[in-house]
Amino acid sequence: MLLAALAVLAAQGPPAFDWQLPRGFPAPFVPADNPMSAAKVALGRQLFFETRLSVSGRYSCASCHDPARSFSDGRARAVGATGASLPDSAMALVNVAYNLSYGWQHPEVTSLEAQMRLPLLNRHPVEIGLAGRERAVTATLAADANYRREFAAVFGGAITTPRIIKAIAAFERTLIDGHSAFDAYVFDGQRDALAPGAKRGMALFFSARLGCAGCHAGFNFSGNWRDSQGATGKASFADDGLGVGPVRVPTLRNIALTAPYMHDGRFATLDAVLDHYQRIGRTPDSAHGGQRDPRLRTFTLDSAERADLKAFLGSLTERTR
Repeated sequence: MLLAALAVLAAQGPPAFDWQLPRGFPAPFVPADNPMSAAKVALGRQLFFETRLSVSGRYSCASCHDPARSFSDGRARAVGATGASLPDSAMALVNVAYNLSYGWQHPEVTSLEAQMRLPLLNRHPVEIGLAGRERAVTATLAADANYRREFAAVFGGAITTPRIIKAIAAFERTLIDGHSAFDAYVFDGQRDALAPGAKRGMALFFSARLGCAGCHAGFNFSGNWRDSQGATGKASFADDGLGVGPVRVPTLRNIALTAPYMHDGRFATLDAVLDHYQRIGRTPDSAHGGQRDPRLRTFTLDSAERADLKAFLGSLTERTR
């Protein structure tokens, strides 16, 4: 009887994952070869904070992706396990499950599993520094009885680098925020969730005059998202006027927690970002090599409008953080 019951359960596959999604959020797309489970997410969370993966033994994914900073790190440019600076800032991982691509300039990287290979195995530059150490690291983890038990329960086998990657990717898919004042106002119908200034700022943000939503679109304010049926559309990349070509449009959610801003962290404040976009909107196309993004607008904000727009941007940060 017991064997028959187990056979039925195996045929049915793993139970549906309880996403506990905010109102208005779709279920994220999940690759068929890496189904979600609570046990896999718990294992991935441990590995996300596991310093033994790094070449220094003192560094983990969380070193660049701090939960308190919306899983960014507060640095202008990220720093790898060897102490060397990386080319770009660490992107916030909030709502990363909805991305169509990953990294600042890598539209070809279209899954969290593929993305995880970069920080773990990059040699130039070194981030975690796992490359060339895979056997030693998996042996170290296998010496830990808890890890042996958890990998056996989740994957039905030994600890391997591909399984480490799948577990961390599963955990990252659960980093979903959608309980900001903006969400309460739009999705929960709390009409007083936004102050009058933030409501005026929202009107400015979505206006054709400023054009902010031309790039920072959708419920994630990042210009792209995945639905539960798979990828739709293309990831949004834009010329940010900093002379590096198109870069991925980052989410504006939790923007109050993710300074400094832009792909290289050159702006310490939102005021500096707004100054930048006001300035490049008035710059001749020739200054951009004739390739200025057509979504950029020419605009000037007075002090009251600037305060309203910043109030709206502030409303995109989780109220529980």
